[in-house]
Amino acid sequence: MSLPSDPHARHDSAHGPAHEEHGGEHGPHVEAAHGSMRDYVTGFILSVILTAIPFWLVMDGVIADPGTTALVILGFAAAQIVVHMVYFLHMNPRSEGGWNILALIFTTVFVVIILAGSMWVMHHMNKNMMPMSPHEARIQP
Repeated sequence: MSLPSDPHARHDSAHGPAHEEHGGEHGPHVEAAHGSMRDYVTGFILSVILTAIPFWLVMDGVIADPGTTALVILGFAAAQIVVHMVYFLHMNPRSEGGWNILALIFTTVFVVIILAGSMWVMHHMNKNMMPMSPHEARIQP
């Protein structure tokens, strides 16, 4: 049985070999990506701005076309998602060895496919339905 090179090192059987692989209690650890107060304040301010502008656009009727307003709001919503992921969830290409970004990309592609497919199916079902006759359109008590 050989002695450890560090006289203060100890083997804790409760933590097992996996704990030792990450450097024991005082060795090098995988760095947790925690933000600073400045990052949180920046994220908060950006979130407030990205919420206030669409609210103002809708309440004051700045854009006359409702479709354009919806697209602008969707753009602000996407920007706010990115702000939350970067400033509050600390997602970047280095976090978790890049697996967070890979999972995000997969989820985004999956959601886009599901939403686009659903919209396509609903559009074609609406287009291909038989028109109702006037007496069928009336609501009977």
